[in-house]
Amino acid sequence: MSHASRRAVLTAIASNFTVTVIKFMAGLAGGSASMINEAVHSLMDTLNQGFLFLGLRESEKPADQTYAFGHGQKKYLWNLWSAIGLFSIGAGLGLAHAWHSWEGLGQNHLAETVTLLGITLPALWLNLGVLAAAFLLEGYSFLVAMREFLARMRREGESRVLAYLVEADDPTLVAVVLEDSAAMLGLVLAALGILLTALTGHAEYDILFSALIALMLGAIAFYLGFVNMRFLADVRDTEAESVFREVVASHPEVERYHDLRSLIIDENHTVLVAEIELREEAMVPGLYDRIRLRCDQILESLPGRRVREEGYRHWASARASVESVIARTEEIIDEIEAHIRERLPRVSHITLEVEGVAPRKTDPAEEEEDAS
Repeated sequence: MSHASRRAVLTAIASNFTVTVIKFMAGLAGGSASMINEAVHSLMDTLNQGFLFLGLRESEKPADQTYAFGHGQKKYLWNLWSAIGLFSIGAGLGLAHAWHSWEGLGQNHLAETVTLLGITLPALWLNLGVLAAAFLLEGYSFLVAMREFLARMRREGESRVLAYLVEADDPTLVAVVLEDSAAMLGLVLAALGILLTALTGHAEYDILFSALIALMLGAIAFYLGFVNMRFLADVRDTEAESVFREVVASHPEVERYHDLRSLIIDENHTVLVAEIELREEAMVPGLYDRIRLRCDQILESLPGRRVREEGYRHWASARASVESVIARTEEIIDEIEAHIRERLPRVSHITLEVEGVAPRKTDPAEEEEDAS
């Protein structure tokens, strides 16, 4: 993983763990449903980002006998488990707690003062202080992730933030940005619920906003699940295919291509497969001198007596023809691969199958007459 991505994930883990502890302390002490659901939200964020980090570590493993193209897609699998499992659990627990608080409305009363470490404070001050501290920690984590997110956008020439959230090829970074954004929105919702309850004396506001926080967790689970599932369904790399078309169109010895396919392994590895036909007008004339030179080299390697035998001369000519055609074909493939990787380094595996030489568009005799 890149240093910036590692820093974004580790910063998010550290800040969310700290926030989880202080939110649970304040929620349990003051009895606020919104604060409890915010604590659950932060706990899910912490666990989720731990899964993201494990997925990144797993995806760095090289190719082996079981995983021919490396372990890159494991990152999406860990992300998918995390999104569907942890956030769905968080949403379910949050809604269950909101319902429990609703059923106990009028029976359970919010504490007006809270004593922590021998210090007695108004519950409202404690809750708002915890939310303010959490906002600072979450805000720092958000800035770290957003800085890397915007840097990626600039490198890829993208200017639409919302579009890039959907189209980005690094769901891990998208997850961190989205989770930190949702965490800050959750803090605002919790603060609104606590303030409205304190101002009106109606605990329904606290319960309502706690339910909204739980529903937000469910929405995040659905979105992150969708983003990661897309990369586990053999998604094509349209940019790599576009680069291939441009490279082939500009190569003088390639007539056309067929059956172009690509597969994104992860944001740093794409597999590209295609079939090409060579152009007779450009390729064949240059082969004659090459075949003759190779034939002379083969004959020079034979004993003097055999060089004069007609059978060996035919054999040398045939072998030189085959070797020269294969060598030039390999050079063309190498040239195409080099140009693609120069423009798009993430295309790590390219398989090109040569279907043969395309039929000549004009008669060679007509070309000779035109030249004369």
